[in-house]
Amino acid sequence: MKKSEIRKRILKKRKLKSYKNLQINFKYLIGILKKKKIVGKIVGGYYPYNYELDSIEILKKFEKKNYQITLPKIRNNSQMDFFNWSSNDPLIINKYGIPEPISNKVRFPNILLVPVVAFDDKMNRVGYGGGYYDRYIKKIKKKFKIITIGLAYSYQRVNKILTNKHDIRLDFIITEKNN
Repeated sequence: MKKSEIRKRILKKRKLKSYKNLQINFKYLIGILKKKKIVGKIVGGYYPYNYELDSIEILKKFEKKNYQITLPKIRNNSQMDFFNWSSNDPLIINKYGIPEPISNKVRFPNILLVPVVAFDDKMNRVGYGGGYYDRYIKKIKKKFKIITIGLAYSYQRVNKILTNKHDIRLDFIITEKNN
């Protein structure tokens, strides 16, 4: 199945199931970081959009554990960078309707929480099709050690995602069923 078909099917399913308040087990997430000996304290998150798994509570828990939180901002050349953000900070709405931080201080996260439309067991993901995360991960991995963790609902899993040379496989994908 083509990515566009997978995207359409899963986005429809996600909208229909949005009333369920499914959450990620934060202790499980922290356990992954300890097991992989991730010592960095900068988390790149995302502001949930279009019925994505809500990462804000996870980011607030990281913040309480003294992690620096960052959120992405889209740049004009189809690129993005991550900027400081605190749960007390205001956000502005970008041209896609997604809230972004007002900070101008670029940060490089060593833990990147990635939104997922669909995924398979090989840690491949389908996003919205713009390639923002694939480009960002490719760029940052050349300079820094980073762990990429997709956040998704278990029903977003598909049998197989056909990939191309631009697709970047994630290190982990966590759903509400991990504990």
